Amino acid sequence: MNQLVFINNGKPVTDSLMVAEAFGKEHARVMRDVRELPCSKEFRVGNFAESSYTNDQNRTMPKFIMTEQGFTLLAMGYTGPQAMVFKEKYIAEFDRLKRQEQPVNLGELSPILQMMIQTEQRQVLLEQRQADTDRQLGILKDTFLDRDEDWRNKMKGMLNGAVVRLGMSYREIRTHSYQILERRAHCDLERRLTNLKERLRESGATKTKVDDANRLDVIEAEPRLKEIYTTIVKELSIGAMN
Repeated sequence: MNQLVFINNGKPVTDSLMVAEAFGKEHARVMRDVRELPCSKEFRVGNFAESSYTNDQNRTMPKFIMTEQGFTLLAMGYTGPQAMVFKEKYIAEFDRLKRQEQPVNLGELSPILQMMIQTEQRQVLLEQRQADTDRQLGILKDTFLDRDEDWRNKMKGMLNGAVVRLGMSYREIRTHSYQILERRAHCDLERRLTNLKERLRESGATKTKVDDANRLDVIEAEPRLKEIYTTIVKELSIGAMN
């Protein structure tokens, strides 16, 4: 018996002659089985290709070349212990050839086919570059948030009021407000800030941009944290903190 599965145009395939020999069927019967498969036109076009071979009488005869998916659908109708043996052999052969990842020598192909493959390779490269660009844009969207200066000024003004009321420095009262937020929201601002700076670096931000990121950026990026922090600052300002 010849090789059950072989490489054709860089892909593992088999053909109707191999199937007929392996399963002990007449080739004409296998050809008819392929033609009568109740599959969609798209599946048939993508997984069965009409070809030809020269028989012992030197006559050109038709045959089908089929992919692993095409063979699988066809072999579903072949039953019995011996049929199962050959199904398993086919599956093993397809898997073996796929694992080999045999490279295709473009120099051995026709100029038209070489051009088609090269065009497809360029398209794949363009799609990969577009995917990388989309990923970078996603990082930028998640990272470079518009700062709400009005909100920040309000927070600063109320913290200054707390400074006067409590007799603490601005840095002390600000640090105190962050500590209260971490307890109430069960969050780690330092860890979140580290992650934010890492995203900035990945997106190509300058060192100045990275160094300029602060805890307010982290808080403002999440509406829940922003709401809780606003309440905390108000309480500190008016003395409502328990």
